[in-house]
Amino acid sequence: VEVTEQGLELLPSVRAGLEKLETALQQLKHYRRSGPLQISTLSSFLQIWLLPRVRSFRRKHPDIELRFHTSREIVDFSRTSNHVAIRFGRGNYPNLHVEKILDDWLVPVASPDLIKQFGMIERGTNLDKYPLLESGDEPWSAWSRIEGQSAWLSRAPSIDDSAGLLTAAEEGLGYALARWTLVTRALHKGTLRLASKGSLPYGLAYYFVCPKSFLALPKVAQFREWIIGAAREFPGP
Repeated sequence: VEVTEQGLELLPSVRAGLEKLETALQQLKHYRRSGPLQISTLSSFLQIWLLPRVRSFRRKHPDIELRFHTSREIVDFSRTSNHVAIRFGRGNYPNLHVEKILDDWLVPVASPDLIKQFGMIERGTNLDKYPLLESGDEPWSAWSRIEGQSAWLSRAPSIDDSAGLLTAAEEGLGYALARWTLVTRALHKGTLRLASKGSLPYGLAYYFVCPKSFLALPKVAQFREWIIGAAREFPGP
């Protein structure tokens, strides 16, 4: 079976029509007043920052069911059931409502025992003597530019996951260059300590993202108001 020339000419229009139909059906689902609020966010942010605060949202809005999905990918709201995305980046999400909710910083941290053994990592310190946990998202090269260091000998694992990086640091496997938003709970518990008095602005931030029309949904508007308030109460380093 072969497509005719006329069929090939019709294909773009048919495909565009089917995509518009799919988008319209998804929008109908979104505009239902009932049903859970679907939220896409990063796994580390959900586990460490968001979930410990969800109880306060549920006290204010017990009738709204929250359903979380974890992903780093940009959300296609026309093809998924998501109402809202919380993304970590520069805010360049075209044709959507984009609102910065939380800045972030990098801070060196380590377990109390490791700091007793190796000391603090102040600016100007030679990094060669420290076991440094490496991460693709929080590389020590960002800190070393401030320190004037260009290379070091790491004796600790490399972990390409922010939550896993903090777990390794809590286990005493090495120093971590961690995001402030993710490390504050461990600092309050005492499982980690700041290994320097300095901090470094990350350059990326957390953003509330959704289609502009979805802001008219009460559950989206209420979640937006709550998370902006929670982020406003979160102190910087």
